[in-house]
Amino acid sequence: MAELRNIVQGTLLENEPMSGHTSYGIGGPAAAYITPKDRYDLGEILKFANQHSIQTYFVGSGSNLLVADSGINGIVLTPAKALTHLEFDGGNVIAESGVMLGRLVKECIKRNLTGVESLIGVPGTLGGALVMNAGAFGGEISNYLNSVEIMDMTGKVKTYYPGDIDFAYRFSTIRSDEFVLLVRFELKEENPEIIQEKRNKASKGRKTNQPLRFRSAGSVFKNPPKHAAGYLIDQAGLKGTRVGNAEISEHHANFFVNHGQAKSSDITALIRLARKTVFEKFGIKLELEVKTIGIDPQELEADDA
Repeated sequence: MAELRNIVQGTLLENEPMSGHTSYGIGGPAAAYITPKDRYDLGEILKFANQHSIQTYFVGSGSNLLVADSGINGIVLTPAKALTHLEFDGGNVIAESGVMLGRLVKECIKRNLTGVESLIGVPGTLGGALVMNAGAFGGEISNYLNSVEIMDMTGKVKTYYPGDIDFAYRFSTIRSDEFVLLVRFELKEENPEIIQEKRNKASKGRKTNQPLRFRSAGSVFKNPPKHAAGYLIDQAGLKGTRVGNAEISEHHANFFVNHGQAKSSDITALIRLARKTVFEKFGIKLELEVKTIGIDPQELEADDA
């Protein structure tokens, strides 16, 4: 740790509770939680971690993340509050991975640029949103992608173009050991009234359908083909089910909420229950959308699914 501290030019927090860095408010301590100062700093940290075979995780603002109560014996790296440069040249948008998605959407709307307004209100950083191909109300963040710069564990920077990456529903082939640095988009101008109409529709839908008063990590499961995960969980009779301080939301059954002191084990118990019950009732295996760190995959599997 002393050697790592000598390398880091940004912020390094030792044994930092991840509960303070996830929208769930859940998660044990990370051995090292680091916000690099810049690209050079990031490269040196990655090379150090690679040379010493230290487990390294990349996170944004923790809005789609469930971390084990036992914590993380390794390095957590985040671009949030560090790599936050955002610039516009007509419809060309250049944004570093730490830019909050809400800021990107608002700045695009301000310039009458269309394409991302359906993502209004989606939490998290741009980097995390791109890796999981975040989307809402018919739009996905990869739709207007021009290129992506990433840094690998050796500190080498690569540029990917849309043809180099496969995107699907809540999925991309950007690897877990590739740190997204910067994203370029090509957007088009549109009538501001049309943009505002799309924005308002998305915003209203989110406020109507999602339990925004409680801490959550957004949708727990991906929607299976031809079905909505929330509908299946609801029809399985699980709305309002609680384990400890965690609950399958009465408002939207694909949101599992923390009522105050929930543990990751409470959430994983609800995940297992939802998977088991939906499989028994409908023969459908639910696939996780929320990302996990430090949790044994077996803890998330339904016995019969």
